[in-house]
Amino acid sequence: MTMIEGLGFCVIYRARVHPDKEAKYVAAWSRLTSLIRSERGGLGSRLHRGNDGLWYAYAQWASAEARAAAFKLPSVDPVAQADVADSIIEYFPEILLDPVEDQLVPVSALAGAR
Repeated sequence: MTMIEGLGFCVIYRARVHPDKEAKYVAAWSRLTSLIRSERGGLGSRLHRGNDGLWYAYAQWASAEARAAAFKLPSVDPVAQADVADSIIEYFPEILLDPVEDQLVPVSALAGAR
């Protein structure tokens, strides 16, 4: 199978978050994600809480190279970065993904259908 052109490169991040720091984690993750999208070329991300107790973030980039270049730079928000780090009990290895098919409907597309 081959990658689908135009769908970029995706990564799944996984972490176990302190139960009493979840709100702090979500706020800091949201701030970082917004800034990475507006200032570093990220294509956005979704944050999920799994029924296994882990937190998952799915992020999309134009390419692996674009992500690597963005991550070589200093943090877009060192305070938010520190808040994320302080909230996490345990990190798990990233999962790198090359899209081969896309059947996801953006939630924003549903708003117009109502």
